[in-house]
Amino acid sequence: MIEPNDPIEPVRSDIIRLDAIRLTIVDPQGTVSLVTHSSAAAALTGACASDPATLDDLLVASRAFDRSLRDTVVNGLAVFDEHNLPDDLGDIHRQLTSLDPRRTPVFRVLDAVTREASLRPVRTGVVLFNLLAKRIVQLDNTYEPLTPSGELHYHNGRFLSRKVVVYRLPGSWSIVP
Repeated sequence: MIEPNDPIEPVRSDIIRLDAIRLTIVDPQGTVSLVTHSSAAAALTGACASDPATLDDLLVASRAFDRSLRDTVVNGLAVFDEHNLPDDLGDIHRQLTSLDPRRTPVFRVLDAVTREASLRPVRTGVVLFNLLAKRIVQLDNTYEPLTPSGELHYHNGRFLSRKVVVYRLPGSWSIVP
């Protein structure tokens, strides 16, 4: 949550990001997909250094690299859950067919339509984070190749800052290709 004296303004949902990427996360409870700024792929890669087992573990760890990514996903899933039921996905189906792909909301993968959308690249691609297999799959990534270790600029909620954060994935994790 943004505090009253915080100089960072909330991100507007009506803005299309030019550097957008789709990120799809698989954990024991299911699959979640979102479109966000492309540097979030590196932030989630860095968060995998904590060897997360669940989406929540991954999102908590992502706070070290990206200030607002966790809130974006949690809030987006709350809206998704309010408007969709496992046996009635009409709302998300309408959004996936009518919205610009860069404006699609966070959603759970619950059927063939949402599965196909979760693997569809947007401007700079699509990256799959499979927490079960401890594998990061760069299905289509034209933004920046993800690596098992490195330095990332912290995303402060609006842009990449000068603050640098170092990460190293455990040996049990792999990145393909």
